Amino acid sequence: MAIKKLSIINQPEIGKLIRELRIEMELTQEQFAALLGVVYPTVNRWENGRSQPSPLALQQIQRMLQELGERGNELLQQYAAEN
Repeated sequence: MAIKKLSIINQPEIGKLIRELRIEMELTQEQFAALLGVVYPTVNRWENGRSQPSPLALQQIQRMLQELGERGNELLQQYAAEN
């Protein structure tokens, strides 16, 4: 259910969600990119609304949100509600 919600969030909300998740995890854009197997400019483009994550990246981001437990659910609900 949550993966479906994440996949329907549009820009710029997905970029905001990614930024909030990264900050919550206390990671730089470079560190976050490394966890996802992408390069820093990719994360920067996501956060600035210039591109959207691939379906595979969305799955990985969803897993990160799930690992945060209740806080991850709060973030997801916040940005899904703005859509």
